[in-house]
Amino acid sequence: MKLLTFQVNNETSKVGIQNGGTIFDLSKLVDLYQQSTMRDVPLITNLEQLVTLNEEVMPVVRDVFAWAKENENEVSEATYLLDEVTVQAPLSQPGKVVCVGNNYMDHCIEQNVEPPKKPMIFSKWASCIVGPGEAIELPEDSEQVDYEAELVVVIGKQGKNISEENALDYVFGYTIMNDVSARDVQFEDVQWVRGKSYDTFAPLGPVIVTKDEIEDPHNLDIKLEVNGEALQDSNTKHLIFNISHLISYLSKGFTFEPGDIIATGTPHGVGVFREPQVFLKSGDRCKIEIEKIGVLENKVN
Repeated sequence: MKLLTFQVNNETSKVGIQNGGTIFDLSKLVDLYQQSTMRDVPLITNLEQLVTLNEEVMPVVRDVFAWAKENENEVSEATYLLDEVTVQAPLSQPGKVVCVGNNYMDHCIEQNVEPPKKPMIFSKWASCIVGPGEAIELPEDSEQVDYEAELVVVIGKQGKNISEENALDYVFGYTIMNDVSARDVQFEDVQWVRGKSYDTFAPLGPVIVTKDEIEDPHNLDIKLEVNGEALQDSNTKHLIFNISHLISYLSKGFTFEPGDIIATGTPHGVGVFREPQVFLKSGDRCKIEIEKIGVLENKVN
């Protein structure tokens, strides 16, 4: 299932289910489903709530959606065409935004560095998250703003000291992030958080694909284009530390909560290590595509 957050005519944000080019308003679907079946369904007002109540609510959401697809004529008032809505970041305030550096072998090779022996961990502030179509704002104090296409894991339940064997049980789904980075600030600071957490430096979305839709998250094509030019083209099979290992490793130090996200690293082709270097400039358009998830596109101001 592809879940998203969207707006219509600047109204309050809604939870949606995307099916091809159609968006189903989950709140309206629930109302229609209750009227038709006389079943009580918990009210879901945002995706953070849905992810938090994952195991309790998702089976009901699946029932509601299955009913909607069987009764298309009855739910037309709960549907929109994709181009009629504004898709927003699926999650706006995750408790943790955990990031992994140098986690693709091809990315290590382009830097001429040894692959890390343990995951290289840093974070971004949640305040830098923006949605599809929103602008990446170039800061005045950086001349080296770079792009990074990343597969993101959305955590679906609380966990500490999670085994690798059980790690994927804690995954709700997957989405896309552009880990935008001010390289001059990042490398000057040594510690990376400031250079990677300027406002708008974490475009996220467009959807969260529930984990049952992706049989193997370690075999997904991942690509990035700037102004139509392919700059990153790889596959998640090149991850050095896989998702199960990352969740287990990180959970030894802190407790995961529903809605936390892990950006799993970027493949080769980032601007700072190209020859000549490529950095984002005003007017550019970044487009990231990850197989089975979708396309995240943002302009640069």
